Amino acid sequence: MHGSPHTVGDVMTRTPVSVGRDTPFKDVVTLMDRWKVGALPVLEGGGRVVGVVSEADLLFKEGFRDRAPDRFVGRARPDDVAKAVGVTAGELMNAPAVTVHADATLAEAARIMARRGVRRLPVVDGEGVLKGIVSRADLLKVFLRADEELTEEVRRQVVDRLFPLSADHIRVEVTEGVVTLTGWIDSPEPAPVAERLARAVEGVVDVRCRLCPVSVPDDPH
Repeated sequence: MHGSPHTVGDVMTRTPVSVGRDTPFKDVVTLMDRWKVGALPVLEGGGRVVGVVSEADLLFKEGFRDRAPDRFVGRARPDDVAKAVGVTAGELMNAPAVTVHADATLAEAARIMARRGVRRLPVVDGEGVLKGIVSRADLLKVFLRADEELTEEVRRQVVDRLFPLSADHIRVEVTEGVVTLTGWIDSPEPAPVAERLARAVEGVVDVRCRLCPVSVPDDPH
């Protein structure tokens, strides 16, 4: 991966396992176990994503297993009851599906996951057709970027752009993803901007900005 920001399309799984509305409960469980995934997109005609069925949806059946349906109706939410008695992916799924587009940034995908409380997102095109799937683990891949790669990008995207005349006097060091900027700059104003831009580079863990303005002696006259 080169350049920043990276997009969902850079890290997503491009051949995700999926099911149809009529896929039986046991087949859903079997696919999750075989492919070691915790959720599956549910598709209908043309590969359009209409929902997502997760391990949590399947567990309602186990949670209510030792109770007759007429004993928990009224004590549980209607949606929970429906999942407990559901036998197909279409009856178990959450709909509409929470999705993302391939050109979304990793930060955008992370915010959607956090806000909606999901661990993975189907990636769809403009027609809602499944193109891939992105998980929390996929989003974390960006932190595997080498320190040398981060150093090069911070220097190119931050130092060379903000300080074209004094870039040679600024040092960029990256250790375990933590960026340290040191050197002399003409005024203090660009320092917070440099820190913010460095922090925005995908894969940066933290930034320590130690850029100091050059002291200019007072004019005695």
